[in-house]
Amino acid sequence: MNGTEIHVEFAPSLRLFVPHTRRGGATPVVTDGVSTLGHVVESLGVPLTEVGALVVDGREVPVSHVPAPGETVSVRAVERPQQVPGAPLRFLLDVHLGTLARRLRLLGVDTAYESTDIGDPALAARSAAEKRVMLSRDRGLLRRRELWAGAFVYSTRPEDQLRDVLDRFRPELCPWTRCTACNGLLKEATKEEVAHQLKHGTHRSYDVFAQCRACGRAYWKGAHHDQLEAIVERALAEYADLS
Repeated sequence: MNGTEIHVEFAPSLRLFVPHTRRGGATPVVTDGVSTLGHVVESLGVPLTEVGALVVDGREVPVSHVPAPGETVSVRAVERPQQVPGAPLRFLLDVHLGTLARRLRLLGVDTAYESTDIGDPALAARSAAEKRVMLSRDRGLLRRRELWAGAFVYSTRPEDQLRDVLDRFRPELCPWTRCTACNGLLKEATKEEVAHQLKHGTHRSYDVFAQCRACGRAYWKGAHHDQLEAIVERALAEYADLS
């Protein structure tokens, strides 16, 4: 069967998804002549969640475009900040991103998290049902058609992951308003309301508390507060005025 040869060039930030032989500029790709450009791009390893404009010989085309012989395709990255229309911005993270989930919740960002591996179909279904942006390093998951929206998490370091998500989506930051354990909203609480959760030293040393409306967990400015405060201050300094 004769194929259709086109030339495809990927934006620098997308080249990590493709083989080394395709990272140097426009390279030839043989297609079957009937597959859409979106299918071709994904078959080369790039999830469509990471693709912005598709430009063919100088004109922008949709992912449904069927390439013609000899066309040159420029695959651009998603523009930042990325707009997610149709629902309040909120996230769903897979089992491998627990630290990122807690840090997003610390900043008051609505973040659901699956602490067990429930499988790609269930994650994609939840993303669609709750209209949440799926954050993952699993390229296969991000290629699932059921997803409402998704984004690849580029780093393995939590601090870089957080910076990447904040830079890409610019969510509204409301620190200290969500439970880092369950994502519920916090309320002020008296010492008496949370006394059953406090050890003797904590009961004696602290007077200001918050409590999760959903799971009842108590919060106070304990031994790790300075570390958490540093995360919050850094995020606010870099992104609060940009959201």
